Amino acid sequence: MELPRDHPLRSEVNEEVHARPSDALIAPVGISYLVLSSGTAERAREWQHVAMLLQRFKLAPPAQPVNHFSIDLGPFRLRFERHTEFVRYTFSVPPVHDEPFAVPAIAAVPADWLATVPGKVIVAAHAALLRTEEDRLDYDSIAARHFSGNVLVGAGIADGAAVALTDFRIHGDGFSRLLISDHGMLPRQAGRMVQRLLELDTYRIMALLALPVARELGPFLGSCEEELAAVTSALASSGTTDETGLLERLTRLEAGIGSRESASHYRFSAAAAYYELVQRRILELREVRIQGLQTFQEFTERRLAPAMNTCRAVAARQQSLSERVARTNQLLSTRVDISRQRQNQALLESMDRRAGAQLRLQETVEGLSIAAVTYYIVGLVAYAAKGLTAFGLAVHPDTLAALSIPVVAVVVALGLRRIRKHVA
Repeated sequence: MELPRDHPLRSEVNEEVHARPSDALIAPVGISYLVLSSGTAERAREWQHVAMLLQRFKLAPPAQPVNHFSIDLGPFRLRFERHTEFVRYTFSVPPVHDEPFAVPAIAAVPADWLATVPGKVIVAAHAALLRTEEDRLDYDSIAARHFSGNVLVGAGIADGAAVALTDFRIHGDGFSRLLISDHGMLPRQAGRMVQRLLELDTYRIMALLALPVARELGPFLGSCEEELAAVTSALASSGTTDETGLLERLTRLEAGIGSRESASHYRFSAAAAYYELVQRRILELREVRIQGLQTFQEFTERRLAPAMNTCRAVAARQQSLSERVARTNQLLSTRVDISRQRQNQALLESMDRRAGAQLRLQETVEGLSIAAVTYYIVGLVAYAAKGLTAFGLAVHPDTLAALSIPVVAVVVALGLRRIRKHVA
């Protein structure tokens, strides 16, 4: 049976739901987990670095750069995952020591390769998945033995099929620690649970990256609000001479707020998305409370929820301030426009008065022009009459000149009127 052509994105979208599958894990397993911040510009270097590691172990890297893959290199297994803001490396080995954190999985990774991995460390953790049949664990002993006596955070996970313990502390080697006691999880289930626990810590840290930004914005927004209040107060009592200075102050204020808002918008939006992922990963753990221990949800929400509320409040405050500045700017711009319109109206009225004066002056000049032209033409008539008298005609020059004055004046006036009408 032949089907119509596939949509160009059908395969890509269908495979997306199968992206980044968790590895199957069978206890005991030691895991070292690294998350490094890395931008788009670093992707080529990251892939070249991973390809160098595979070539060192006589393995060919994928033909094209990929965002995620998992491969067994012999001494350890590598899981590589590329995300928008960070890249994750997961190294896993069977434990080689009775103490799960004595010889971590990352010890099997070539040190020179590890030291030159592109990016900056955001999360570094050692995890140990151990098989145990004990229903009751001595948590005080575990804390003293593996977590430097720190207060433990933990719960039963997978509806009690395992117990996960951590202290969310960075130890002397620069790594945090996670201990999972497996009471009967299936391999794929164990892989999913370990992945969720590691992702929980990753997304928690990524969400909290917005908190320093929010704290830094607090004083800046406070000073901007004071400046806006001062400008608004001055606007209410200012005259037209102050409007230009106020508009300049308000424009600088709006530009500064817009710049900060553009710089922090992505961080706040990303924090909200990471916080949602944290909550989802906690739900997927299916926690069972252990008497005397904080669950992962309790510990995470105790500080993460207030931090996210702070970020949301600062983002809302920043947006509200930006809108208020824009409204004030619009109000002041309207006021400046009205002042300019008044000035333009006064200028037009002045021009009208000047035009009227010029018209009256022009009419006066035209009247004088009629008199002057009439004078010259009547003079010509008088000369003509004298010439006719010389030829013997009985013409009195003065009488003829006097009689021609009204006729010439009327003709000249009509001629000037016609010219003016033609020009108009």
